[in-house]
Amino acid sequence: MNRAEKAALQLRAVSVLRMLKETRTYDELAELTGLPAGDLNRYVNGHVLPSDERAREVVTGVGRDALAEELEARVQTDDEGYVDNSTIVFDQSFLDLVAPVAAESFEFDRPDVVLTAATDGITLAAAIASYYGGRAAYAKKSKETAVEEFIESRQRLQSGIELTYYLPAAAIDEGDTVLVVDDLIRSGETQELLLDIAQRAGAEIGGVFTLIAVGDDGIERARERTDAPVNALIEF
Repeated sequence: MNRAEKAALQLRAVSVLRMLKETRTYDELAELTGLPAGDLNRYVNGHVLPSDERAREVVTGVGRDALAEELEARVQTDDEGYVDNSTIVFDQSFLDLVAPVAAESFEFDRPDVVLTAATDGITLAAAIASYYGGRAAYAKKSKETAVEEFIESRQRLQSGIELTYYLPAAAIDEGDTVLVVDDLIRSGETQELLLDIAQRAGAEIGGVFTLIAVGDDGIERARERTDAPVNALIEF
């Protein structure tokens, strides 16, 4: 880890602690993290940064559990199982905290491109791409009028509907490492199309990440398409 990455990790840990502190006393935060209340006070108030070891423990341990708990509390589901996660995908500051937690918790290869599908996955892709210092790209169901070359992936769904995604060919270079992300995975059809686009571009798959997995079908379908890590922050 270089100096810039270390500083970024320390600052992310402080952001996680500040989020946790909004609903807890320092004693409660100390009990949760196992860190002294006095040290937590100094971290939260910006007087000192945690060591890189402590920062990693916060981000990968407390951070992941806390973000998963916060995510689950915000998500709404109806009687038919449809998920409303709009309070998450519209909250860029929350997604900015998810990015380092995902990076530290799962063994994704460092991506050159973070690929998602329009539209709900765009804010998450932007957060993760910013964290890694890579590019964000998103595939759409329609072609951009000013773009001449596209990578296209098409699939006929069980319902008989044909689903097609298009990505400008310049978005991914041959040999790039691509991390596929999305806000939610259910059937895995969208992720399968995104993986196909990355592979058609001659890219390496660095992993698949989603905030929410509804059931196991989508996760298993993605794992059948790649040997790279496939993970979700929470599963319903």
